[in-house]
Amino acid sequence: INLLSSLKAELGDLDKVQRVVKLTGFVNCMAGFTGQPSVVNGASDFLVEVFGDKGVHARSAVGCNSLPLNVPVEIEAVVEVSD
Repeated sequence: INLLSSLKAELGDLDKVQRVVKLTGFVNCMAGFTGQPSVVNGASDFLVEVFGDKGVHARSAVGCNSLPLNVPVEIEAVVEVSD
């Protein structure tokens, strides 16, 4: 949801999103945890729900032993936009 808020603030209108190119999810987890893809599925599914076919994207899910401010998940997106 924060990602959409940032996009709207930058673009002024989410209709300017032409497609979501790639999503990278960083999951704050302990050694041995292998469920990062399942955690990041929520963000992927949400973008497809919001943008439809334009929300289908490539994706990476990475486990980290620490994230800034101890957040559980950080999402990075590459998005193609129109003028």
